[in-house]
Amino acid sequence: MIIQIKDAEYPRLMEIWEASVRATHTFLSEIDFQYYKTLIPTYFKQVLLIGYEKDNSLIGFAGIAMHNLEMLFIDANFRGIGVGKILLTYGVENFGVTNVDVNEQNVQAVEFYKHMGFETYMRTDVDDHGKNYPILKMRLGTY
Repeated sequence: MIIQIKDAEYPRLMEIWEASVRATHTFLSEIDFQYYKTLIPTYFKQVLLIGYEKDNSLIGFAGIAMHNLEMLFIDANFRGIGVGKILLTYGVENFGVTNVDVNEQNVQAVEFYKHMGFETYMRTDVDDHGKNYPILKMRLGTY
């Protein structure tokens, strides 16, 4: 079930973020992981947050700003059961999501977005923080 995230759920969002990133961002150094971990809560206030609950437990969330999917994280224990697809589809259909930036080294995420109809239109050598993690800028459909 899709829900709108409330501030009180931020600690659970951080648990999901950490489990997800540990499972998918194996290319991150521990120092960089800790760096991003301190930043993530500041982003929560900048996006519309939606979550997915299974058996009354929050297991995934997405952050949307304008037409951009700014974040999509699924608890590592629930990966591969369609939660990401549900959240992304909801964002596309209800909030007009057409764009996403994804770490090039996160091959599973890149393939997921391709499967969902996104195409790469630009690549950067570094992320938004100037760190050596190339970013693929992707958009839905052909432009």
